Amino acid sequence: MNKNHVELAVIGAGPAGMAAALAAWESGIRDIVILERGSVPGGILPQCIHNGFGLHRFKEELTGPEYAGRDLELLKKTGVEILCNTMVLSISPDRCIDAVGKETGYLSFTADSIILAMGCRERTAGAILLEGSRPSGIFSAGTAQRYINIEGYMVGKKAVILGSGDIGLIMARRMTLEGAKVEAVVELMPYSNGLTRNVVQCLEDYNIPLYLSHTVTKVHGDTRISGVSITKVDENRIPIAGSEFDIDCDTLLLSVGLIPENELSKTAGVELDPRTNGAVVDENMQTEAEGIFACGNVLHVHDLVDFVSAEGERAGKSAAEYLKNGTAKKDSYILVKNGFGVGYTVPQRISTNCKTPVTVFFRVNRVYKKSEIFISNEKGEMMSFKRERMAPGEMEKIVISPDKLKSGNVIIIGARAITQ
Repeated sequence: MNKNHVELAVIGAGPAGMAAALAAWESGIRDIVILERGSVPGGILPQCIHNGFGLHRFKEELTGPEYAGRDLELLKKTGVEILCNTMVLSISPDRCIDAVGKETGYLSFTADSIILAMGCRERTAGAILLEGSRPSGIFSAGTAQRYINIEGYMVGKKAVILGSGDIGLIMARRMTLEGAKVEAVVELMPYSNGLTRNVVQCLEDYNIPLYLSHTVTKVHGDTRISGVSITKVDENRIPIAGSEFDIDCDTLLLSVGLIPENELSKTAGVELDPRTNGAVVDENMQTEAEGIFACGNVLHVHDLVDFVSAEGERAGKSAAEYLKNGTAKKDSYILVKNGFGVGYTVPQRISTNCKTPVTVFFRVNRVYKKSEIFISNEKGEMMSFKRERMAPGEMEKIVISPDKLKSGNVIIIGARAITQ
């Protein structure tokens, strides 16, 4: 890259960033650069060698590398420039980007528009205040996945997994297939935080026990972890005295949640939502900072990569529209809030002059069997959608038609069980 200005800069070459760049190119934008800190495009996908990707988007079952390869092949047919091994250091509110690259050295340039697609990171042992010393053998689930699938190193032979997020469930199966013994998956909540299909295919099919409403309360070992203490917790997630038991292990994998990577968003002056730890966006994926859009796991943590790509496509098309026509002044917004049973909503606001159907993503905060999602405003309930089952580990979405946005300043999305 030998210029000090671009039309569109995409931060991150994961599935969101690649889909965004492709959509912007297809919308007529020709000056696009993607900045990726990793050595290859794809984000986390190259280390996800299991299948199950692409069922919605490509209508077939792909592995992570195959899914990333589809986007990369499409990008090769465009003039989009991809700079790998390039770390973005800061983004200013006036869209000045400072970065440093292995091949390019220090870069400083401006962009007419920016799409944030930095993805997310894993919580660590320090983040959950895990009691005990810090012996070797404790890994985040994603780190263990990289060691085994990319680097070719086995992380242990006898494992306990704390947390039942999708990465932890998939690693339970992966370690079993590589000859390790997975003694247990331990989950603090009374429900799994992963997809139901992963609970079945990764635990039940391999007779791996799942301890719900339990947590690891102590790590044993000095140089290498030798075991963990596991304790049942009450409804307030407080350990119950006398319920503790020990499991011997040489490895502890942590699958205790993902956090959107929003340090750059903060330097750009982007407002963050405390519910998601991601940016506040409108129906076009545009943040409060003019010309800056956000999509994918940097916005909120997804369970399916197909939805990440769809969000990236929306951000790319919206950025192209912004570059062509500018942003019409928004006099007012309809706020989208979460009601009973719902943890968050994305987008968080919808422009009052919106003329197309709006897809709203959200997660419930407990397990529901037969239930319904209801939408209300200041005047009362407007509509409802029935569901056979909902769980926190599986993201939900609804589509709101523009005629429902004509009155009121607030939309509230809630959930309730159907008892009859």
